[in-house]
Amino acid sequence: MNVNDLIAEWFNHSHNDFIVAKHLFEDFYPKQIDISCYHCQQSAEKALKGYLQFTGIEPPKIHNLLVLCHSCIGKDKDFSTIMEPCAYLNKYSNVSRYPNELEIDEAATKAAIEKAKQVYDFCFSKIIFTRHSISPININIL
Repeated sequence: MNVNDLIAEWFNHSHNDFIVAKHLFEDFYPKQIDISCYHCQQSAEKALKGYLQFTGIEPPKIHNLLVLCHSCIGKDKDFSTIMEPCAYLNKYSNVSRYPNELEIDEAATKAAIEKAKQVYDFCFSKIIFTRHSISPININIL
């Protein structure tokens, strides 16, 4: 797989996690809020890793969005603008997988969905609007 295809795969996986998060929250009864928040975190993680791959950095095998965002800031200071959504989503990495670890309600889930989209859109814009961008045809856009 060439580098552009790999970058596209990161963003496709990010997009898919986002779609699942929205679907579980909007289309199921009762709303699947815990797992929806988990998929929001996963969407943000994969978007950040896609950007790192784009910059030539092999994405680390970690789940901490703050560490990933700091790595992105090392390449582009503008990433500091998404530190807050990354911090918000970071808690959903593992905690939402286990019962009684974190109280999550519908308002928190709606916020997680908004913040995941914010991270995805920001990361995606950084690869599309650069001179050496990959083809947007290869990526499912939200």
